[in-house]
Amino acid sequence: GMTMAEFKARYESSHRLIGEKYLNPYAIRYVRRYCVSPEAEAVQNDNSRPCDVVMEIWFENQAKFDACMADLMRPEVQEEIIADELQQFDRSKIVSFVVDEVESVMPLASA
Repeated sequence: GMTMAEFKARYESSHRLIGEKYLNPYAIRYVRRYCVSPEAEAVQNDNSRPCDVVMEIWFENQAKFDACMADLMRPEVQEEIIADELQQFDRSKIVSFVVDEVESVMPLASA
């Protein structure tokens, strides 16, 4: 029931801070990519987007990822995260993936 601007403001002022609190010892990058469509920016309950935000966490290696996941699964940590998520998200729609990134090296465009 919030606009994208309200959603982003709440995420950046609250949920992001919880993420930083628990990810800081493990992650090397924590990024939020907001899914915006300019024509729907001010619309509440816009269901035209498949999601509101894609959150990425980058780790140096598998050991750091494993340690972070173990820390995040502690009951007191889950309680804090879930309490905040309930203020902003439909938790039944949260999807998580672990990805294996492969990047193409693109040649510079010739003049």
